[in-house]
Amino acid sequence: MKILNRSSFTLLAKSPFAQWVASLEGKISADDGYELLSLEQLREAGSVYLIDEVAQESDFDDLMQAGWEKMFKNELAAWDEFEDYWPPISASLFEQWFDVQANVMTFDLSADPIMTATI
Repeated sequence: MKILNRSSFTLLAKSPFAQWVASLEGKISADDGYELLSLEQLREAGSVYLIDEVAQESDFDDLMQAGWEKMFKNELAAWDEFEDYWPPISASLFEQWFDVQANVMTFDLSADPIMTATI
C-alpha cells in the first residue's frame, strides 16, 4: 500500500441531480450506451476528485472554491457531453445537487502504477 500526497473530495449525488439525470431519458439516444440510474445507484457510484494535499481541514474551503466548477462540469458531462441540457451552473446549485466529503488522507491499494490522462 502506498500513501499518496493528495487529499480528495468524494461527490455523492443528491435527489436534484438524480432528477436531472432522469430528465435526460428520451433526450439522449439509447445508442449512446447510457443507462439512467436511480439516486441510490448514483450515490453508490460516487466520484472521487484528488486535490492537493491539505495540511489542515480548513484548507478544504479554498480548494472547494477553486474546484467546484470543474467537478460540476465533469459530472454533467458524464451524462450530456455536448452541454445540450445543462442547467445554468452555480456554486449554490452544486451544493444542492451533491454531498461533498472531504478526505485528508489518500491511499493506493493497487500494485499497478497510476495511469493519468488529461481531460
